[in-house]
Amino acid sequence: MTTVTTEFFPGFGDAQLALHRLGQGRPVVLLHGLFSSAEVNWIKFGTAAQLAEAGFECLMPDLRVHGQSAAPHDPGAYPQDVLVRDLESLVAHLGLTDFDLVGFSLGSRTSARAVIAGMRPRRLVLSGMGLEGLAGWARRQDFFLDVIDRFGTIKRDDPAYFSQQFLKTMGVDRVAARLLLGTMADTDPAELAAITMPTQVLCGDQDNDNGSAERLAEVLSDAVLTFIPGTHMSCVTRPEMGRELVAFLRG
Repeated sequence: MTTVTTEFFPGFGDAQLALHRLGQGRPVVLLHGLFSSAEVNWIKFGTAAQLAEAGFECLMPDLRVHGQSAAPHDPGAYPQDVLVRDLESLVAHLGLTDFDLVGFSLGSRTSARAVIAGMRPRRLVLSGMGLEGLAGWARRQDFFLDVIDRFGTIKRDDPAYFSQQFLKTMGVDRVAARLLLGTMADTDPAELAAITMPTQVLCGDQDNDNGSAERLAEVLSDAVLTFIPGTHMSCVTRPEMGRELVAFLRG
């Protein structure tokens, strides 16, 4: 097994974004979740290693404001769908023309919006995502804005407590995070008709954080629905995550 390497590439506005690589073979871009990182979602618990062993090259950026990537405070660095622009910059930087695209949570949202904007991966995986997480994002956004605004004062019995602790653990820049949250708009379910490639909707069997995975799979033209054990936070720690990704992407 090769080791993970890290390099940097210019995203929108030349923001320096980190890219972690593992393996050789068919390229698969993996986008992590909100306030997480490539390390936490894909590397730490072995998902990337499983893909690499199966003959994939894992291309794992840290999204803007996350991990080792830049977190600018300039509002001009946060146009609408800036994460899609960053993903487009990565694809262009690497010269990718035939690749697979995998997202988890915010990464799924970014992946779906990128395909709607014209990106055409061979296969697409939307994990940790339901229809409401795309069409009703504004409610989810308000929840995280509240966590940022009340950071440091949220008590253990508050539903927002765990999110506060996760932000603290990950060392998230809250000024930049607030700006980033403002770049995300709801996705009209009708727009999902643009997603025509084979798609896996992959979700923890106790994960309802982003709404109904079943409803998301139903509105997509070529989707398979797969459940693995776990909640929104715990499913990425499970070996089933990597196994199901390998099975679908090999198909």
